[in-house]
Amino acid sequence: MLEAQQSPVVSLPGLVTLALRPLPLLPLQLLLQGLAVGIAKRHPELLERLAACRGRCIGIDPSDLPLAMLLEPREDAITLRLVRELRQGNADARIRGPILALMGLVDGTYDGDALFFSRDITVEGDIEAVLALRNAIDDASIDLSREAVAWAGPLGAAFRHAARSWPVRYAAMLARQRWIVR
Repeated sequence: MLEAQQSPVVSLPGLVTLALRPLPLLPLQLLLQGLAVGIAKRHPELLERLAACRGRCIGIDPSDLPLAMLLEPREDAITLRLVRELRQGNADARIRGPILALMGLVDGTYDGDALFFSRDITVEGDIEAVLALRNAIDDASIDLSREAVAWAGPLGAAFRHAARSWPVRYAAMLARQRWIVR
């Protein structure tokens, strides 16, 4: 008899979602757009690989955050817009899952196929665009902590430490406390 294994992917507690809900999206959008611009500059091959999905909008929908992102690859940039929720027709494709899993897909911490088949993430809509995004990200070998450091300039060392340590510490704390929220 096969036993169901608990997923290693953790979700943020509902309290975090509640705390973030009233915050304005514009400051976070500016920060994320700046990070996206920096990534595109440091990884020009990413834009070339995303040529297959130019003109399409991919919704990235963290299941444990009160916001979503609309990612639109363009010839010379990647545009990111934050919205409170993805609505029907907002995006050609949608990727949904816990934020730590979605971030792990970008930096290679998690395997997209494993997350998809374990149902930790779901993908809907234009699968061709999602696969183009996935392949472009995989080929670019993006390290989110390095990108945050490069974006932060003089504050880079503090960002590097935080970016590398908080997900690990958070996951360990949740495992100890058994606060895994699904």
